[in-house]
This record gives sequence, C-alpha cells and structure tokens, in this order.
Amino acid sequence: MQLPDLTAKRASLHPDRVALVDPDRDRSVTYGELESRAGRLARLLQDEWSVRAGDRVATLAHNRVEAVELLFACAKLGAVLVPLNWRLAPAELEFILVDADVVALAHDAAHAEVAHALTRNVPGARGGIRLLDLDDGFEARLADADPAPLVHEPRGEDALWYLLYTSGTTGKPKGVEQTAGMALVNHLNIGMAAGITSDDVFLSVLPQFHTGGWNLYVLPMLFVGGTAVIPSGFDPAQTLRLLQDRVTVFFGVPTIYQMLVEHPDFAGADLSGVRSWSAGGAAMPVPLLERLDAAGVQVRQGMGMTETGPTVFLLDEEHAISKAGSVGKPQPFVDVRLVDTEGRDVAPGESGELWFRGPGITPGYWRNDAATEAAFVGGWLRSGDVGRQDEDGFYYVVDRVKDMYISGGENVYPAEVEAVLLRLPGVRSAAVIGVPDERWGEVGRALVEVEPGVRLDGEDVRRHCRAHLAGYKVPAAVEVVHELPRGATGKVLKHVLRAERVGS
Repeated sequence: MQLPDLTAKRASLHPDRVALVDPDRDRSVTYGELESRAGRLARLLQDEWSVRAGDRVATLAHNRVEAVELLFACAKLGAVLVPLNWRLAPAELEFILVDADVVALAHDAAHAEVAHALTRNVPGARGGIRLLDLDDGFEARLADADPAPLVHEPRGEDALWYLLYTSGTTGKPKGVEQTAGMALVNHLNIGMAAGITSDDVFLSVLPQFHTGGWNLYVLPMLFVGGTAVIPSGFDPAQTLRLLQDRVTVFFGVPTIYQMLVEHPDFAGADLSGVRSWSAGGAAMPVPLLERLDAAGVQVRQGMGMTETGPTVFLLDEEHAISKAGSVGKPQPFVDVRLVDTEGRDVAPGESGELWFRGPGITPGYWRNDAATEAAFVGGWLRSGDVGRQDEDGFYYVVDRVKDMYISGGENVYPAEVEAVLLRLPGVRSAAVIGVPDERWGEVGRALVEVEPGVRLDGEDVRRHCRAHLAGYKVPAAVEVVHELPRGATGKVLKHVLRAERVGS
C-alpha cells in the first residue's frame, strides 16, 4: 500500500476546516495552514540543517500543536521524529539521543536549559545536534522559510515515521519503530470503533512522548478531517472547562478520570456534549467506572501497547458496564492468542499470555535485533500481559507476567488482589507486589493509597480481602501510603516499589 501526503490531501479537500487548536494560546490551525506550516518547517530543516530522508529529529517539549506540524514536516522529508520524555533524567535523555543518532532537537522554553546541556554532552550526527527553539523566534523563522509547496511522493506503509522510546523499566529504553502503515491501521481499529468523523472535536491530554499522545486520537482525527484540541498538559479544571465547550471525543487513563471526578467542578459540569469516552494505559477500577456511569459518563475500556500501534482491544458501548473490567474484543485488524508457558493455546476461562499479530504491529526495536527477536515468536508479538477470555468472548487483562508471584506453589496475580482492594471504601489506588518469605517463598505486600482524611487499619484491609479471595492471595502485609509512584500514563511503577522494599 502506498500512503499519500496526508496534510496536502486534507488541505486540498478542506483547507478552511480547523485541524488543531491550542487553547493555552487561544489559536487554531486550519488544514490549509497545517499543510503550509509543515512545508515551511520541512524547508527550514532541509535548507538550514541539511536534514534528509532517514535522519532523526527529536522534540523535548510539553504538548503543543507545533509538534504535530513537525511530525508532518518529517513526513515530507522522509525524516523520523523522536519525541523525548521530558520526565527522564539527563543521562537517560543522552542515551536516547545517542541511540537514535539525532541530528536536530526542537525544544520549548521550559526545557531550553536541558536541551542546551544535552547538545553539549552529546556529539550528535554530522557535527553536532542543531537546536530549534519552538518559543523564541520560531514564528519569525517559519515565516522566513521557503514557502514553496513541498509534497512527498506516496510512500510504502513500512516507511518509518517516528520512534517512541519505552520507559526503560526493565533496562535501557528501546525505540519502538512506528510506521506510516501502523498509524493508518490504528485509525482503522480505533477510529471505526469510536465512530470518529470529520465533525468530531477531540481533546488530547496524554503526553506526546507516549503513543496515546499521538494515536489516541490525534492522528485518527487528522485522518478523517476532524479537530484535535491540544493543551500543554492535563489540568483537571481546564479539562472540565474544555469538555463543556465543543469537545465530542475524549480519551484518558484511570488517574485522569480519578482526578476529574474528585475535582469540585465535576458535579456541576455539563458533559452531555461528549459522545465518546474511552480509557487505556492501565486497568480502570470498576468502582470508578460505576461512579462515572452514575454521572452520565460511560467510559469504554481498551488495551494496547506502544508496539501494537497501540489499539488491540476496545469494549463496545453496549457492554461498558455489564462487562466492566473487560477490555472488550480484538478490533478488526489484529489477531490475538492466549498461550501457556509452552506457547500452546489455553482454553476459554484459563489465563495465558496475550500474543498479537497484524498489520498494526511494530516491525521491531530500533537498532536492537536482540530485543526484536526476543519479542516475537513465529510472527506473534509477546505482550508480557496475562489475560483470559470469558464465555462470551470478552477479554480481561489479568496482570503482567513479570508482576505475578508464587506463594506456596500457587500463582498470584496482583491485579486480581488490587481489584478487591479498590472495592474497599476510601481506597483511591492500590498496588500489590511479591516479597520474599522463608515459609511460602513469596507473599503479597499491599500498598494502599487512601482518599484525604481516610484512616485504614491493615487488619481491616486483610479481613476485607479474606472475604473475597483465597487465603494464599490475601496480602501478608498492608502499607498505607500517601501517594504511589506513577509513570506518564498514571500506571503505578511497581519496579520502583520493589526496588524500595525488596531491593531489586
């Protein structure tokens, strides 16, 4: 399949339709302007810094519409965008710049100092990394760039478009290759499931260094000619205001939804204009889903990975509550298997590792053949997630393979225990890890984050667990914490908890 220049096509079809909105600076970009600005930006990169096909161009900035313009500028040149996680330490960022062999780095004012320090420490390709300040003088530089239209020729679906680096929780970060075809297949999987059209307005609050910041659903919106509203980040009060404006589609992670319902403005907010709510990144607690549903916000849970583009599963609206806790069924352009440790398919109702195959799966990890080989078995991507399928064909993510622990010879999946803990009044979030035990090999330790003003006794928590779980699944110890460590999508960082309490 050959994919055309998307911004050029959209500009020819609907030049005056709004493509992007920056609510922080009260400005919008039409499809005609997006095509023009992406072309000028491509010329700037090409003429000033000799950026050419295959070169890597990085970003270090909070969410902004200019990053979208830069992504399409890279498409016009055949270059590769590398969004950097601004939460990482300088040493981690240096590793990515070297690994990706970056030639240019675009940054905002908030990260200018870090960007300059990075370029001093990293030699970069072709004589050093060039800097582009997206705040100081950017508009003037763009205005001075060659305005001649720049439309790339149709390119194959396997063309590398951008690299998304994993968080590196199990070692050095890995660059997950993202192709133009993956972006299109993700649109077919999630865009059709959510019924996205050119009339929709999507509010994007997930970080642009994460697959959610691009594919859920900024790129799908641009594929259909809709509008993406992109604030610099997530703020509960601003999000509630924007959701009441003209937004029709929203995607969030559990922490975002939790912060919305806890905000004092939530109770009085009129959210009836939003017709599609969905969530991913981590399991949505069933009590939170029910609380949102009672307020007229019906959230559909989904699941995917950076390596899958990301969409694999999405629960349909009809079963959003009756199958609460499920991630739904596989979407059309992906195949799914549940296998045991020997790679054999398990029966419905049994737990197994989720394997994925399809045109939306990454071709591999950037310059890391060993990691790519380890991730794939006979063309199937090993997810590292444990799942099960019920009698109706709906899938549930039980846990991560690496998070499972064995107590007295029995497998314990922390996510199952955490779901029970979240049923306890006053519990805001919970994490369970396995810790060494002389008698049982491993036992569970529950870390419970409670709502403000709530006091919990550890034995009361264990008594609650005993009423809903087999004895070997009940945590041997309970620790009440002020706040659990989380990553960019709100997922609890269990490797941090294990390192602090087990030392590994």
